[in-house]
Amino acid sequence: MIKIMKYEDVAKEEIFARKSPTADVSDIVRDIIANVRARGDAALYEYAERFDKVTLTSLEVSEAEIEEAFAAVEPRFLDILRRAAENIRVFHSAQKKNSFIINDKNGVIIGQKVIPIEKVGLYVPGGTAAYPSTVLMDSIPAKIAGCGEICIVTPPSRDGKVNPVILAAAKIAGVDRIFKVGGAQAVAALAYGTQTLPKVDKIVGPGNAFVAEAKRQVFGEVAIDMIAGPSEILVVADAKSNPAFVAADLLSQAEHDKNASAVLVTDSFAFAKAVSDELERQIPALPRHEIARASIDDNGKIIVANTLTLAIDIANAIAPEHLELCVDNPFDYLDSIRHAGSIFMGRYCPEALGDYFAGPNHTLPTGGTARFSNPLSVDDFVKKTQYSYYTADALRAVADDVAFFASKEGLDAHARSATIRFEDEKQ
Repeated sequence: MIKIMKYEDVAKEEIFARKSPTADVSDIVRDIIANVRARGDAALYEYAERFDKVTLTSLEVSEAEIEEAFAAVEPRFLDILRRAAENIRVFHSAQKKNSFIINDKNGVIIGQKVIPIEKVGLYVPGGTAAYPSTVLMDSIPAKIAGCGEICIVTPPSRDGKVNPVILAAAKIAGVDRIFKVGGAQAVAALAYGTQTLPKVDKIVGPGNAFVAEAKRQVFGEVAIDMIAGPSEILVVADAKSNPAFVAADLLSQAEHDKNASAVLVTDSFAFAKAVSDELERQIPALPRHEIARASIDDNGKIIVANTLTLAIDIANAIAPEHLELCVDNPFDYLDSIRHAGSIFMGRYCPEALGDYFAGPNHTLPTGGTARFSNPLSVDDFVKKTQYSYYTADALRAVADDVAFFASKEGLDAHARSATIRFEDEKQ
């Protein structure tokens, strides 16, 4: 049963505590990365047999396999995928930034170029689970950014195939290449390249503890988006909310993972009790009830605050991945929310809308990193460079100032590089 606590009656460490990783897989992952770097495709084939229980004849998904999978997906789901993709495109197209140039001083031009990352690799969980939503959320921003090559890695099923819905989503999103590789070995292959998989410049996407640790270890060789932790939801709800709705929303994340965190902050103890009772009614009916039960019992909590203002302060301190604001006039509170991966406004905006359909990205910062991190966006698939141009007259006007500044840092060569061009003029 979920814990109910009054904010003023319990230690703040208990309120803000998060589940820590239970196992250190760093040594295992380090060995996998080293093996892939040394042996390339041969290591990937061996890991497919060992971990995925399949003997592959090819690592790359063929165009024929993609077309076969596309034809196998029911038309209604293809239509939903297309509409979700369009919503995602509309939202992320608004994020695109342009290069700029400043030319407001005589003889001086400065500017910034926004350049797409050339090659990106997207990790998509697969095997027994299938997440076409991750395909759309990760690849469409990369496509809008203009990345030159977009590759997906995903674990194969035991029949040696990739789940058809993943391939269908990839086709709709415009992914360039798809590989039947999962786990830490997939991250290593993208980071260093093999005979079949290209070396990429950035790796994004969620995965298990082995994938997260592999991303951590290859960071620096390639860029990564974030180190994702267990799923989180925090609901701020007043007594007018429907307890069945709120319980269902909490369970939408609890069913992900036994380590997932589902939190309700409310200003009503009676409502807290009603939600607790509703959770007990709904959990047994879930196909993933064992996972949801463990998540709710071990990590779930209901915090009763005296006011909604305090509830918002608690939410900001927790900085959740998903934040639902189940109140009247939710936009009245929007400016007060400073730390959340994605915010769902009102009583009819469940977090599942964001997972699949609304348009904002569902790859979000976890573990409190929403205090300083962002949802995945077009910005994650571009890099920026800057440039400066000075005429001789423009440099002459500031050369002594530059040299004086450099001398204050004790860097005489810096100083002379600014003045040497005009030494003959002073003789």
